[in-house]
Amino acid sequence: MKSADPTERELDGALARRPRRPAPAELRRRIEALASGGRPMPGRRRPWPWLAPIASACAAGLLVWVAVRPRADTARSQADMVQEAVNDHLRVVDSAHPAEIESGGIHQVKPWFTGRLDFAPRVEFAGDAEFPLVGGSVGYFHDRKAAVFLFRHRLHSITLLVFPADGLPWRWQGLKRLGPIAVDEQTSRGFTALLWREGDLGYALVSDVNAGDLERLAPRLNHP
Repeated sequence: MKSADPTERELDGALARRPRRPAPAELRRRIEALASGGRPMPGRRRPWPWLAPIASACAAGLLVWVAVRPRADTARSQADMVQEAVNDHLRVVDSAHPAEIESGGIHQVKPWFTGRLDFAPRVEFAGDAEFPLVGGSVGYFHDRKAAVFLFRHRLHSITLLVFPADGLPWRWQGLKRLGPIAVDEQTSRGFTALLWREGDLGYALVSDVNAGDLERLAPRLNHP
């Protein structure tokens, strides 16, 4: 074999004479972890052995929070729907002119909403001697326009709001079956509110009349 070049021999000697320093501890741990497939090397204790139970407890608490928090938010949102329905009813009855269109019958009130709403309210009940139709107006339910139908029962005002249903936290359990519809019946501040959904439209019927009277009216509104 040919002898090494003098320059190469000098470089080899310099490397042999260099001071040898141990690798940093963190680097050694990483190399050992890679060599063992990501697991600690046998015979070597894990750093901070008390950290594992604390991490497990934190993870368990996070899972409980994730499971409970959406339910609490949903319950609060559903309560907000009831409060909104009651507030809308109070705005109507406190208004100096609650009906923008006086009732000449349902076939006069419904066409009045054309061009004022971006949906057609589906209400078929024309009113009768027990629940006369007073008129209608345009209102709001949360962030969307609503058709407002005004009925009376004796001396009590009844407000029906019809609005797009998508994007609202509807209740699907614990509903009360009233003929063809299933309603979420709630009481707030002395008012009874019935909320339900049919297709792409939502309905809120609110009054201070006896709850049984509202329960008799609700299924007739779209299924006379």
